[in-house]
Amino acid sequence: MKKILFATSEAVPFVKTGGLADVAGSLPKYFNKKEYDVRVMLPKYLCIKEEWRNKMEYVTHFYMDWKCDSTYVGVLKLVHDGITFYFIDNEGYFGGFTPYGDIFGDVEKFAFFSKAVLSTLPLIDYRPDIIHCHDWQTGLVPVYLDNFRFGNEFFRGIHTIMTIHNLKFQGTWDTKRIREITGLPDYYFAPDKLEAYKDANYLKGGIVYADRVTTVSKTYAEEIKTPFYGEKLDGLMNARSNCLTGIVNGLDYNDWDPAEDERIDYNFSVEDFRKKKVKNKTALQKELGLKVDPKAMMIGIVSRLTDQKGLDLVAYVMDELCQDAIQIVVLGTGEEQYENMFRYFAWKYPDKVSANIYYSDPMSHKIYASCDAFLMPSLFEPCGLSQLMSLRYGTLPIVRETGGLKDTVEPYNEYEKTGTGFSFANYNAHEMMAAVRYAEKIYYDKKRDWNKIVERAMKKDFSWNNSARQYEELYDSL
Repeated sequence: MKKILFATSEAVPFVKTGGLADVAGSLPKYFNKKEYDVRVMLPKYLCIKEEWRNKMEYVTHFYMDWKCDSTYVGVLKLVHDGITFYFIDNEGYFGGFTPYGDIFGDVEKFAFFSKAVLSTLPLIDYRPDIIHCHDWQTGLVPVYLDNFRFGNEFFRGIHTIMTIHNLKFQGTWDTKRIREITGLPDYYFAPDKLEAYKDANYLKGGIVYADRVTTVSKTYAEEIKTPFYGEKLDGLMNARSNCLTGIVNGLDYNDWDPAEDERIDYNFSVEDFRKKKVKNKTALQKELGLKVDPKAMMIGIVSRLTDQKGLDLVAYVMDELCQDAIQIVVLGTGEEQYENMFRYFAWKYPDKVSANIYYSDPMSHKIYASCDAFLMPSLFEPCGLSQLMSLRYGTLPIVRETGGLKDTVEPYNEYEKTGTGFSFANYNAHEMMAAVRYAEKIYYDKKRDWNKIVERAMKKDFSWNNSARQYEELYDSL
């Protein structure tokens, strides 16, 4: 039986700010239970809902050497969906209203968490063969492990994997300060270890010291070796390329299932979507005050409203797009300029544009179920889950060929009758526009072909089962 510990700063259903939580909370359920004992360790934030906090059982507590002092570390656990979750407790660090605050506080908080993860292991009767670390918040785990091995037999032979969910976020701060916080020897703060461009960099430390490095799609694993996507670590990614693997994230197919989904008005499946999917569309048109027209092509955008998501391209051609026979439904929050841009167009074209500048899980399900197409023109996208959700609901993705979008959306080929969506290559507003208009043409003029694409999209399997098998292979190789 192989023992795997996920170290993460967030996990569903306890705390979530992004896709990392879905991976850390959902993936462990899909491993072969006979061969892998997978558990998860995360901070016990005060912002975790009380209903979960009340279910946690006390395991132990101890005092850890920390910043020239000894600091309290509590350990609680909760079994959910057959997976054991451990929670590291220290209200001084994890007492805020949100899991993350300013980077100055966060670098200290997650250094504490990384050291506490390792310090907890000898006391909970669980010695993992592999610690699977996620993103910069756990980047110091492999570094501390290297340091702990010298004086403690227990830690020898434990392997580590570092998964990069988004290379843009690295956890960097002033080297002198990080040295004081972590208590790590000066030896670690060299340019070939933790230091990058005069600062200490948590993610870099994790990449340097982990036995294997993974990212969340094959294309992204290649992209981050180039200066454009490499966020100044492309040299390091090339140096470690023999240990680098890309494994696409999956989707929890129990939660995202158009046939069973309670959050949508009409359930449908690949057998009956032709009749039933459109009922969701007219229901949503009524709810959002758009013109009720079952034949109008509806395009959805569910996204953080930021530059990374390609919204500057949308802003550039939005007026032109609104001249077409389409409706656009937007859901999300983010940068003020994009929030206001969508509000403006919803005011200018009330029949055609609905701007929902908030986030709501039920509304996101309704949009995936109701729309005909889904627009995702990202500048970069390590994996992306929205396109997987839209494929699952037969809403054809229109994407830019980058990262996980390129790996999961096969562009429609009208001659070979293949493909599950539409794509464009260059980061260019008019190229995006051409892809949208091509999709419109197929939707309006070749309805039978369109429905065949929807059928292929809905039959694709991007469940976690696929990803879990690839991770199992990776674990076995270690």
